[in-house]
Amino acid sequence: MSSTNSNHHRRKLLMPPSALERIYAEDVQAILAHDLPWQAFDGMTIAVTGAGGFLGGYLLRTLLALNDSGRLSRPLTVRALVRDIARTRSRLPPKLANHRRLQWMEWDLNRIAIPPLGHCHYVLHAASQASPRFYGVDPVGTLLPNAVGTAGLLQALQSCDDPRGFLFISSSEVYGSSTHNRPLSELDYGTQDPATVRACYAESKRLGETLCVAWHQQYRLPAFIVRPFHTYGPGLRAEDGRSYADFSYNVIRNENIVINGDGAATRAFCYASDAISGIFTALLKGQPGKPYNVANPQARLTIRELAELLVNLYPEKGLSLEYKNPAKNGSYLSSAFDCLIPDVQRLESLGWKARIGPEHGFGRMIEAMSECARPVSGNVAIEARLG
Repeated sequence: MSSTNSNHHRRKLLMPPSALERIYAEDVQAILAHDLPWQAFDGMTIAVTGAGGFLGGYLLRTLLALNDSGRLSRPLTVRALVRDIARTRSRLPPKLANHRRLQWMEWDLNRIAIPPLGHCHYVLHAASQASPRFYGVDPVGTLLPNAVGTAGLLQALQSCDDPRGFLFISSSEVYGSSTHNRPLSELDYGTQDPATVRACYAESKRLGETLCVAWHQQYRLPAFIVRPFHTYGPGLRAEDGRSYADFSYNVIRNENIVINGDGAATRAFCYASDAISGIFTALLKGQPGKPYNVANPQARLTIRELAELLVNLYPEKGLSLEYKNPAKNGSYLSSAFDCLIPDVQRLESLGWKARIGPEHGFGRMIEAMSECARPVSGNVAIEARLG
């Protein structure tokens, strides 16, 4: 190697990590700092679906970092199930994509078939089209991974020699429509018209939960259920379509924040590291067959208040709010909830508590995603949602 090439290579090795990777690493360390029985993963093989997506990507990073944390006596292995290995690997830093304890498996959970998982101890099922942008244009692709995909994964894990746990990442959408404004506990339910296109997400998540309960009851398979509310952080894509993602990318691109409607709907926003620590808390300390809300009720804001918070976080950008009536084009199908606030006492009884407020959390997300934000094409590839 020439001295010029050698110097270039040395400079490349000495470059500091990007803001995105630095913040990911800090978040993962914050997750691992929680007092959980991580040793349950000692020597385990853990399948993660949707490993190229938002929550699945955090699960992947956390599990691989656990190997280097000194908490395990034997390393775990992660088996990442994705629809397109090349696409997912290209989004990860080489050190992570080529990790010695990471195995790749290409599988489409839209298939009505049992995935050939091989020997496995845990399945963490995070693959899902969570954005309402896709409910109207791909309802079949939205519901199948949550319903048929869940059944196939449960059957696959049940067939393994030593199944330890199945985790289903459900959604606050299972609560349907409700007329009261008090915090929603895991025992509350509203209505949902199954004969509407928007029901493809909520009803398939409901079925996924029931499948977990059924497999636990009939086959004693430890199946755990979590219901994340509005979760944000690094890894949310520009084409996501939900208000908090759109607002963040408006700020990143120095655009005025556009609010569709009056912005009066109230939501509780949970930062990714809090959500992931809550998910692992439910899996490692919770009861199978029992759902757990994962949310930060202290970060309760109207959509308008969130937009104002982001504008005020970056006064140097000189941004303002714009109000528009949302177009009725049949693709983005919004929630019927005006006020969606969680009760998280069940999860908090296990020792978990959200730690990151919206000012800090959205600041971290915007810092992390600023370096990789690109203009969004009008034609968004649907396969991007499932990783």
